[in-house]
Amino acid sequence: MAKAEGAEHRFGLNTREAWWADPPPGPQGGGPDKLRWPIFAIGFTLPYLLPVTKTLLKAESVTPLVIVMWLLVYGYALSYAFFPLAFERRRPARFAYGAGMLALGLAVVGVVGANPFVMLYGTAAVVFLIPPAWVVILDSAALVLGAVVLLLTGRFLDNYGDLITVASVTLAMFFMSSLVRAVRRLEAANQEIATLAVANERERLARDLHDLLGHSLTTITVKAGLARRVLESAGDIPRAVEEIREVESLTRSALSDVRATVSANREVSLSVELVGARAALRAAEIDADLPHAVDNVRPEFQNTFGYVLREAVTNVLRHSGAKRVRVRLGGNWLEIEDDGTATDVVAGNGLRGLAERLTAAGGTLRTSVRPGGGLLVRAEIPRPEPSPATPAVRAEPAGGLA
Repeated sequence: MAKAEGAEHRFGLNTREAWWADPPPGPQGGGPDKLRWPIFAIGFTLPYLLPVTKTLLKAESVTPLVIVMWLLVYGYALSYAFFPLAFERRRPARFAYGAGMLALGLAVVGVVGANPFVMLYGTAAVVFLIPPAWVVILDSAALVLGAVVLLLTGRFLDNYGDLITVASVTLAMFFMSSLVRAVRRLEAANQEIATLAVANERERLARDLHDLLGHSLTTITVKAGLARRVLESAGDIPRAVEEIREVESLTRSALSDVRATVSANREVSLSVELVGARAALRAAEIDADLPHAVDNVRPEFQNTFGYVLREAVTNVLRHSGAKRVRVRLGGNWLEIEDDGTATDVVAGNGLRGLAERLTAAGGTLRTSVRPGGGLLVRAEIPRPEPSPATPAVRAEPAGGLA
């Protein structure tokens, strides 16, 4: 509901900002085609130019007033032909153009005696150039002044119908321009959404690769170091070969996971992560107190908790200097505790990535320092509200300690 209201406020005319905002630019500045518009302008203005020109040609002599009339008539038509150029100008220039068109239209009606319908060229131009609030103000003022001109020249009763037609067509164009502006804003919003989607996908991929490679490479490093120490200290070739085989297996697994992650097909399993954590901690000679099973964790939370366990164990292997790690599981929570040397919480890329995952799932990640040193990481996701139609089932916790 909140999103729908936000979209309505952004694209409609029900906020003050929308009424006073400039028209959004179109693909090529937002105006008509500059090359074809003069041709259309000639076709649009011929119904106005032909009768007025015919009337002016009947003048018995060329007087200053007649010259002014010719200038007004064709200056108005020429200004209409330059309509597309106004879209590329700043707001003051667009205001000046729109006000000038309205003034020329009123002058043609008052001085030349043309039909008030010619005012439509000016009112329509204003509709597409300036903010909606100013459109209402300027066009309404022009229509009122047009009515005053008709009253002063004694033509109001004969031409008020045409003035009403101008007002009606201008109103229709006002709503049409509002629709055009809304469409342009939607197009801009779609482009923004596409850009954000690409950025979010990049962040997701970077986070997944960090979680994946960080753990795998850390485990490989630990096992390779163990194999080196075995060879250097005891010369136990069979054990060193076994460790190197596990390094090879981990490398192949990491390569497969990278490919699957890039194609967005990889799923993390909490039970598999427990097995991997046990092997990695054992290789690093860290005492691991881990559950045997994950049956007591809700199935919809296991994927997220798998990422949490992986990153937490990776941090222990890299930074903690711990001798013992303890993991506890609940229906909607996971705790990883170590006895390392950490005395404060430093949120790196891994913890930030986990926090983002849990936030997306509606949960929270809390990291705190244990008394005497070491970290406690707790991930928790609220249980979904039970459906009234679904009977409650008592579930016994499963799993034990390694």
